[in-house]
Amino acid sequence: MARRILLTGLDTFWGGKVARALEQDPHVEMLLGMGRGHPQVPLERTEFVRADESYSLLSRIVRATEVDTIVHTFLVVDSSSMSARALHEVNVIGTMNLLAAAGASGSSVRQVVVKSSSVVYGSHPADPVWFTEDTLRSRPPRTRLERSLTEVESYVRDFAEENPEVAVTLLRFANVLGPNVDTPIRRNLERGVLPVIAGFDPLIQFVEEDDVVRVLAAAVGLRLSGVFNVAGDGRLPVSEVARIASAWCLPLPSVFTRQSVAFLVRLGLLDFPAELESLLRYGRGIDTARLKAEGLELEATSAGAVERFAQASRLRRSIGEELPGYRYEADVETFFRHSPAVVRRDPGRATGSGSAPGAPATPRP
Repeated sequence: MARRILLTGLDTFWGGKVARALEQDPHVEMLLGMGRGHPQVPLERTEFVRADESYSLLSRIVRATEVDTIVHTFLVVDSSSMSARALHEVNVIGTMNLLAAAGASGSSVRQVVVKSSSVVYGSHPADPVWFTEDTLRSRPPRTRLERSLTEVESYVRDFAEENPEVAVTLLRFANVLGPNVDTPIRRNLERGVLPVIAGFDPLIQFVEEDDVVRVLAAAVGLRLSGVFNVAGDGRLPVSEVARIASAWCLPLPSVFTRQSVAFLVRLGLLDFPAELESLLRYGRGIDTARLKAEGLELEATSAGAVERFAQASRLRRSIGEELPGYRYEADVETFFRHSPAVVRRDPGRATGSGSAPGAPATPRP
């Protein structure tokens, strides 16, 4: 069955990556991306519409294009990237508008995939060793990011209950690490430093950036429904993360921790958002049995994700960037998409099968 997919955040790292993966699926008839800026990667079949983060035009676009699937990649999971007001606008208001468009009378939408984060569980000494998808937080949300994601997920849960005909997929990813993704941990490691809190060396998990894309694409292709934790197997101490990445551990006091590094943060020498402080103090573990029960296995373990990052980082420091960055040019894109001079190839030949693009593993029979 042909798929018509709408993807949010096409101008972001994840939106572009997921769009490129979905373009390889011969079952995708139409792929439309929305974003405030231009795409950051070259795309062959994806159409692009500029729109603000609140997605106020989404209902009109859904009606006009008759999309059957919405992939929501643009949830902010780094509170240091924008103000509290902007964070609420993007996460909460944007998701509300998205769900309103998906659930409108006569809507063609039959699947909604939301990329969320394990930050929604928080980090506290009373937490269980492993969070399952049904485990409740041990304490109310403390940081603005936790509150934002908790509110978003409450709207997603209500939407799923009110629209049983729609397959709703909520993916809670552990800390993402890779050579290209922009996160506070990655930025610190690139500087050769990782903050550690005196008296604490908690266990944390990672998911490699390419595995994130594979799982998102597989969730669409397999029409998964439900809430799923996503993380590489195993956990490792924060000190071990620093060792593998050849980073220096920056010891911080256990009291007045944020105040002690405020000056370094202002100078841009360290990233230390509130959600990172709690993680470096208490850690977090999420159980991925539900994802594995669907036949999906990640390629990289938590330690493997750190090792891959370290290898790529060392290579980059040795030889620099291999290729210049992509720059969106409207005239050039129009040429590649519509000119009769461009040779068109059947995307089905590239994949060789109708399986989900980039699926981490073959589903169980």
